[in-house]
Amino acid sequence: MEGFKSLMLPKTLIAQKLASMKNDSKVVATSGATTYDLNYYVKSALAGGICCAITHGALCPVDVVKTRIQLDPVKYNKGLIGGFKTVLAEEGAAGLATGLGPTVVGYFVQGWFKFGGVEYFKVNIAQSIGDQAAWDNRTSIYLGASAAAEFIADIFLCPLEATRIRLVSNPSFANGLFPAASRLLKEEGLIKGFYSGFGPILMKQVPYTMAKFAVQGAAAESIATSMGKNLSDLQGSTKLGVSLLSGVIAGVSAAIISHPADTLLSKVNKAGAGGEGSIMTRLGRIAREIGFVKLSTVGLGARCVMIGTLTAGQFLLFDVVMDLTGAEKFHFHNPAEGKHH
Repeated sequence: MEGFKSLMLPKTLIAQKLASMKNDSKVVATSGATTYDLNYYVKSALAGGICCAITHGALCPVDVVKTRIQLDPVKYNKGLIGGFKTVLAEEGAAGLATGLGPTVVGYFVQGWFKFGGVEYFKVNIAQSIGDQAAWDNRTSIYLGASAAAEFIADIFLCPLEATRIRLVSNPSFANGLFPAASRLLKEEGLIKGFYSGFGPILMKQVPYTMAKFAVQGAAAESIATSMGKNLSDLQGSTKLGVSLLSGVIAGVSAAIISHPADTLLSKVNKAGAGGEGSIMTRLGRIAREIGFVKLSTVGLGARCVMIGTLTAGQFLLFDVVMDLTGAEKFHFHNPAEGKHH
């Protein structure tokens, strides 16, 4: 994947940054007397694109197995480990990298708009209503900002996700991202080929992202409070640990909430799924055929492992990259305490 090397951060730079966390009181950027302008939003978007591309790319093998379990639960009926064994036995190690190209490109684009959008909407809403109102309503702001950002991001993600799922469900469909996307567009057209899953992807990603940001913020505050501290007081490895643990909690919560729609998305992008008719008609047939319980549980274990790990890694990498770019990350703060959180 030579084309994606530019997305990777220098290993020595990351190593130096992570090593400095043991003693550095400024582990990640914190809000302060900062002007939040276009430069800040571009840095936020870049950090979001990098953290999503790296984490989703690294977990591509898990996503391949999870998608196979959803698409063919009869064959892949021995859980996550059994699914890995089946793919390796039939396709070799290369089978676990199926769809890596669309995954990295798609989630770089999605991360760019998602994290950049969340920062844009969050900052502008907070500034428009004032510090105290923003602090009192921070959960609502997280929910609204993340929903708006995710909707925009999904417009760009959906064609690449459709291409990825087609490659995973039928590895012989094409050799790589661009040949697969071209064939899908030629054979099925723009709407059916690329946007059949737009409804499910919104149903999956919007609640997922809302839960992801809101739960992570609340979990981080709760963990810090249980330690008798404010988030602004945490330093070094303690702050890093809180970031990772809150990310895991947020990821698992978001995975459970969004899993039924994730299963529908995997199914509807499989060739011939749901028969003929509109997207909603096809989705309805698939949902009735599978049933709510299976929609909610098939592949859930693999998805919780994947999303819990992925979300923790994203919040860590986002903060590290923001710090490396020199951006001071916006955080809500309580004017009554005079401290940033």
